[in-house]
Amino acid sequence: MRIFPFLTALAVSSVLYLAVMERDALMSFAGVIVDDADDAAEVAPEAPRVHVVATRSQAQPVANLVVLRGRTEAMRQVEIRSETSGLVISDPLRRGAQVQAGDPLCELSAGVRKAALDEARARLTEAEINFRAASGLSDSGFGSETRLATARAALQSAQAGVDRAVEELARLVMHAPFDGVLETDTAELGSLLQPGALCATLIQMDPIKLVGFVTEAQVDQLALDTPAGARLASGREVMGTVTFIARSADPQTRTFRVDISIPNPDGAIRDGQSADILIQGREQMGHLLPGSALTLDDSGTLGLRVVDEDGLVSFEPAQILRDTADGIWLGGLPDEINAITLGQEFTREGAYVRVTWADDAGAEP
Repeated sequence: MRIFPFLTALAVSSVLYLAVMERDALMSFAGVIVDDADDAAEVAPEAPRVHVVATRSQAQPVANLVVLRGRTEAMRQVEIRSETSGLVISDPLRRGAQVQAGDPLCELSAGVRKAALDEARARLTEAEINFRAASGLSDSGFGSETRLATARAALQSAQAGVDRAVEELARLVMHAPFDGVLETDTAELGSLLQPGALCATLIQMDPIKLVGFVTEAQVDQLALDTPAGARLASGREVMGTVTFIARSADPQTRTFRVDISIPNPDGAIRDGQSADILIQGREQMGHLLPGSALTLDDSGTLGLRVVDEDGLVSFEPAQILRDTADGIWLGGLPDEINAITLGQEFTREGAYVRVTWADDAGAEP
């Protein structure tokens, strides 16, 4: 006779008997009582309870920080180009030179332009004489209105010719439009510039911009004129304020551009440096708790297991606001909570537990 099938059958029969005939006793032994009305299970207060450690926490204002990666960018950059043609007759300024608004950068040879101005002025003088004569004859009744109108038109045309000649001479000298630093040498002496040819590239470095991009979830936390700081790739730390937040997202990345103005009087911060940026977001209420207190519910939602004064456990969804050396700031919670910080993985919602309270609110057990 084989003994093992007999023992297996006996064990299965015992389990079925306990599960069906002695179900209440079995659930009581497990710490669960069954409501005969709806079979909803809950942990019985008188049953043996899991021992946990909990912290009483009061919500506090949290200066939310938005962290992003960005780069430095010149406040202004312009390519100064020629509006006319001619040979460069000015000595070049070398890249890195500091220039002031209005300083000459490139000067072209006048060529025949002065002669053209002299000719235009002569025609203007002739036109003025003809107009005065026609006007006198018209006033005396010896000249027609047509002749007077023709003389007036000739005078205006001659004046326009003078204005064009003067403007053409003014285009011979290209000036710096603002204070800045030359990023390139100016055009070399003797080189021929055509309309649109590059004279120099000028950038403004004080103040300088920090440019970053925030996500759709972060953009509502920012506001103009809020403080911001950054650590450059060189290790230098700088401070500034938010001066621009984009109203439309980048169509490719779905992120929003943010500009931060940084003082740079000595020009030590260069264009194009990488930076880790911190921007002070809108203030929120949060709880400072150890990261080990976080857990997941059955649906995978991140949050905390909390307990009331009677030892009944419930679950509260939470969102991470900031991670610090002292713990994690959590938002989306009631103003007062009793968070289980040790033993939360050994209990569940609806269970009763035996609670040991931490000494100080917010302290890690």
